[in-house]
Amino acid sequence: MNLYNKYSEEILNSLTEGVLTINKNFEITFVNEAAQKIIGLSKENILGKICNSICKDDNCENNCPIALAIDTGKKIHDFDSQIKTASKGIVPVKLNAALLKDKENIPVGGVISFRIDPTRTQQPLMVASMDQFNNVISKSSKMKNLFSLISEISFSNAPVLITGETGVGKEVIVDIIHKTSQRFNGPLVKVNCSVIPPTLFGSELFGHVKGAFTDARRDRIGRFELADNGTIFLDEIAEMPLDMQSQLLRVLQNGAFEKVGDSNTMRVDVRVIAATNKNLTEAIANNTFREDLFYRLNVVPMEVPPLRDRKEDIPYLILHFISKLSPKYGKKITEIDDEALDLLMKYNWPGNIRELENTIEYSIIRSKKTSSICICGLPPKFRENIDCKNSKNLKSLKNMELQRMLVENNFNKSSVAKALGINRTTLWRWLKNNEN
Repeated sequence: MNLYNKYSEEILNSLTEGVLTINKNFEITFVNEAAQKIIGLSKENILGKICNSICKDDNCENNCPIALAIDTGKKIHDFDSQIKTASKGIVPVKLNAALLKDKENIPVGGVISFRIDPTRTQQPLMVASMDQFNNVISKSSKMKNLFSLISEISFSNAPVLITGETGVGKEVIVDIIHKTSQRFNGPLVKVNCSVIPPTLFGSELFGHVKGAFTDARRDRIGRFELADNGTIFLDEIAEMPLDMQSQLLRVLQNGAFEKVGDSNTMRVDVRVIAATNKNLTEAIANNTFREDLFYRLNVVPMEVPPLRDRKEDIPYLILHFISKLSPKYGKKITEIDDEALDLLMKYNWPGNIRELENTIEYSIIRSKKTSSICICGLPPKFRENIDCKNSKNLKSLKNMELQRMLVENNFNKSSVAKALGINRTTLWRWLKNNEN
């Protein structure tokens, strides 16, 4: 048996270049793993599409490389083109094209291979709508400014220092920076500096050779070597011991380091992103963080705002967590009641997005067989002054019943809201939306 025929898909999936095949109708019939990664879509979302839905170039209409191959009968090499990706927008590529023929030598389609071309001048990544960036939705002007900065540095390899309180989503920002960078095909290695014992830092970051210390029974590859040609994320960077900070400084300066117990110098090409919830200026003053390392890391500073400073994002985050967590618990919850939302909007969220997600998860677990989270499903701290046994959901009230309650209370909305166990603003909004 011909080994190529047997293992053709495995062979194509082993390539670092993207590969597509198309039929005579220019429909995509095969896509390898590298192409899926570059485009940012699964094969289910690519197969069957017309190739110009992926290729976004003026040449698609008048100078298509496959059409050129058909007309000339020759293979096309290093053709300058562009493709549309899910996370990076339109990116320049070098493209190769050739005909595919059947046993009778009749053309039945074509094969296209492509790779991102970093040598061509590229415009900064533009975002179609700054309300949504890389599947992260935000109405906050502070977050939109952050998204804009990420777009501007998408073709840079400069170190980034991300600051922000615990739970604000710093790791999500790291994922976006990596996915929108030129290194998105390379590894993203994450290191939490707060959980590594000081004596093992060198081995974790740079690796060790067999016999370097008592328990070093075999050679070990460090995180920097694993991240070669990619990105390394150093979370809780303020927890790194001072002696390791000096070694990190050297890597930032020239990419050089030695494994523990080895005298041979290794070099890597790694972009460093660091994050902390600590005040590094104070750490420098207290001699727990090197000032020269701070300036090396702080080339592109990013501050992720706390949730209390972008409360306009809370409704969108809630819906996101509902859609994410509801299926996990076999629930069919799709929304949150107004009175429950009002309480969550008024809360200050010291634990930020992580606390909000935990709150929604608790509420989903507690919710009965309904399609929405109600006020009585929230954690106890949100409903300390609410009698859930007597509380009524506005959606369950008929208009006539509500009108009766208003008449009985001389149209005092505060009294009606108290009787219902809801916020007066919630009642007012419901009445306004249903006045017709």
